[in-house]
Amino acid sequence: MRKPHHIKYKPLVRSNEDVEQSHKVPDTPQTRAPAYRLAFDDEDFLTSEELRPVRLQLELLKPELKLAEAGIMSTVVLFGGARIPEPGGEAWAAKNETQKKNLEANAKFYDEAREFARISSRYSETTGYKEMVVVTGGGPGVMEAGNRGATDVGAPSIGLNIVLPHEQAPNRYVTPELCFNFHYFAIRKMHFLMRAKAIAVFPGGFGTMDEMFESLTLIQTERMDPIPFLLFGKNFWSRVINLDELADQGTISPDDIRLFHTVDTAKEGWKVISDHYGFDDQKG
Repeated sequence: MRKPHHIKYKPLVRSNEDVEQSHKVPDTPQTRAPAYRLAFDDEDFLTSEELRPVRLQLELLKPELKLAEAGIMSTVVLFGGARIPEPGGEAWAAKNETQKKNLEANAKFYDEAREFARISSRYSETTGYKEMVVVTGGGPGVMEAGNRGATDVGAPSIGLNIVLPHEQAPNRYVTPELCFNFHYFAIRKMHFLMRAKAIAVFPGGFGTMDEMFESLTLIQTERMDPIPFLLFGKNFWSRVINLDELADQGTISPDDIRLFHTVDTAKEGWKVISDHYGFDDQKG
């Protein structure tokens, strides 16, 4: 998509100027009435049930314009659990000793996600940060590790937050100019995939699996080009989901198992990507 064309000469009054002017009108019963508000300055109107189609469009358009303005052409997507702690950190989500033990064991994937983001970002630097820019959900856990890895090497990274009861703020490593907030899960997931050249899925819960299976479905049904699709954690995924059994049961094609690669380390994951695209491994 082309960058917005900024016209210096604008003979017509700007909408933001009219918003400012409309707030200066005399205070009368007429000007206080909701009907008098400018439509695009009327929060009650914009958040009404009938305006959902417009809100969907706005939520799709705003990040698209910002990413195009930044010149970002492709991304590396990191999906993974918000509950995965940094090694040595508190397993804050654990509800019992078993969960605490497992979350602490899975903390190694925080480090692998961070290193994978570093490698991806070093390659991105060679493109002027236009290609293979790291994008995460912008929250804690694996998402934080991804944005943090980009920050480690001075690279920008994208965060696609969503309004949730327990995750109100983006992690501190997301590039502020590339930090977006969403109301609609569906539009957020579209933005994850619209520029994706690789997808890395780390251990996670329902949200991670939702993102994983929607992405795989799009590739399986040829609604999306096949791209490197990495599942980090051979032991985790073999225990949590028996994808081979789906093929044995005939509910997916045996060839569908080839849509993804299971790896354990950042270097293994990047090799799959570099082999697929013919990158020079030294750049990672």
